[in-house]
Amino acid sequence: MGLPWLGETMDFYRAQQANRLFEDFVRPRIARHGKIFKTRLMGSPTVIVSGAEANRFFLSNEFKLVMSSWPSSSVRLMGKNSIMEKHGEQHRHVHGLIASSLGSSSAESLVPKLSKLVQRHLDAHWSGQERIYLYNFTKNLTFHIVFECLLGIDVELGMKEIFERILEGVFAPPVTVPGTRFSRAMRARKEIERMLVRIVRKKKEEMERKNSGGGGGGSEEGGVVLLPRYVAAMLRGEMSEEEVIDNIVLLVFAAYDTTSFAIAMTFRMLAHHPNCYQLLLKEHMDVKSRKGEGEDISGEDIKKMSYTWKVARESIRLFPPIFGSFRKAIVDIEYEGFTIPKGWKVLWTTYGTHYDPEHFQDPMSFNPDRFEEAMPPYVYVPFGGGPRVCAGSQLTRMNILVLVHHVVTRYDWSLIHPDEPITVDPLPFPVHGMPMRISPK
Repeated sequence: MGLPWLGETMDFYRAQQANRLFEDFVRPRIARHGKIFKTRLMGSPTVIVSGAEANRFFLSNEFKLVMSSWPSSSVRLMGKNSIMEKHGEQHRHVHGLIASSLGSSSAESLVPKLSKLVQRHLDAHWSGQERIYLYNFTKNLTFHIVFECLLGIDVELGMKEIFERILEGVFAPPVTVPGTRFSRAMRARKEIERMLVRIVRKKKEEMERKNSGGGGGGSEEGGVVLLPRYVAAMLRGEMSEEEVIDNIVLLVFAAYDTTSFAIAMTFRMLAHHPNCYQLLLKEHMDVKSRKGEGEDISGEDIKKMSYTWKVARESIRLFPPIFGSFRKAIVDIEYEGFTIPKGWKVLWTTYGTHYDPEHFQDPMSFNPDRFEEAMPPYVYVPFGGGPRVCAGSQLTRMNILVLVHHVVTRYDWSLIHPDEPITVDPLPFPVHGMPMRISPK
């Protein structure tokens, strides 16, 4: 369990910052103790588990045996009324709103709008350039996609910079002394809250006018865009204004760095494997060749990008944007012959199965064709699993496929640092922002 209170936290943080948390912290302890072992992290006794059965047991028993457990700084910045702090029926309701907007068919209907947004950003930031920073570009693009395509909110001047200040404090110590990361993040949180309150109240007034005028609100509520759905739930008394605001902030947090990192790692793997890139390029050129002059891609075209999605899935397997997540035991749990006392933390990891030769032959090699076969449940878990499975995974898929299509059909590109180091703070990112040389085809 390490030192009193501190436990093995410093070893954990050192390994995390080097992006070797599994290799340097978890795997050596698995070798000594097996796939379930105890430690102490950040003051809490913690059980770390690995493997598909562990993933199934703990992720599927959310609300029954365990509950999501986030640092207090994350809760205060994301908001205590967000879905991350909801349990049981309250969680299912909000999760259902997001999932119904972003199910496979709903997300595909976003493709034309998403495609236009991607092309607009490429025109604005790539045209006439010889070098761009891919990771930084995708962060800006993803921010606009979440607000404009998913939420239906126009991005206002300074909004992205304010959100970045919030995200910097999400895993910082919750110290409110002026000048600390958390203090700056809390000030940014208040700024964005004022901005979002104004936007939500304006949408509420619009929908109330439509309803009172006999126009109803059904067409808006039934669409893919989330803000009208949230506001409709407010009008029915199912969500409060605070819940709407907090869930908007959380959606940005959930998509921003994670999607950007997934895209960056997809391009990194394509740069390392030119044979895979040629297969992917052919897939996209075939799609483009079937389009008329000025005709945009559609949800049907996305279905033809199956090899590209295999490449992206394999890239995410090797470089998952999320290491895993913490749960807290809400009862004494009997598991694998051990008792996990109520109140202890449980940490499951994506790497515990992603790097396991039992599930992935030669797991450190890049092989998109391994996704020809269906994966057993709880083996491939970059989006989590169980009741808290990521509701936005389909939007991530569309984001990756649409961006890859427009980049590879419009530009020749190469990475300036093919083996650029990855660091973590608190999520992984390429240290140089992934600079690329580009030239129009």
